[in-house]
Amino acid sequence: MTSSPLILPMLSLMVLTFFVWVYMYFLRLRYVIAHKIAAQQLHSPEKIPELLPEEINRPANNLKNLFELPVIFYGLVILGLLTNINTPSVTYLAWGFVGLRIIHSFIQCTNNNVMQRFKVYMLGAICLWALLVNVFIILI
Repeated sequence: MTSSPLILPMLSLMVLTFFVWVYMYFLRLRYVIAHKIAAQQLHSPEKIPELLPEEINRPANNLKNLFELPVIFYGLVILGLLTNINTPSVTYLAWGFVGLRIIHSFIQCTNNNVMQRFKVYMLGAICLWALLVNVFIILI
């Protein structure tokens, strides 16, 4: 059984999502315990920014981002796997999107420089939309 070159970028994005999720809970739980915040005080998403500082919420904001454009990426990869798309351009664009999402996550979870993050986000979005166009052209 041969595997598609699209599997590894998809799994890499899933692993990134897992690490951001772990980092988010590490920061949050450490902060909540250190500042003796009762769990019930965090009863709704709207209350969290009031009780936790922005730098503690950065990974949570990034985790939300990992369920926006990446949903389209996952759909395209699954479509590519189901239809046996195996072209270098599709593979390079998939890896480009994932690599840029990794950089985007690092920026957002650390210094959160908005202009740096925006540039990386836009480059990643361009890779994603080019991936969509490539898959569309291959399949029509």
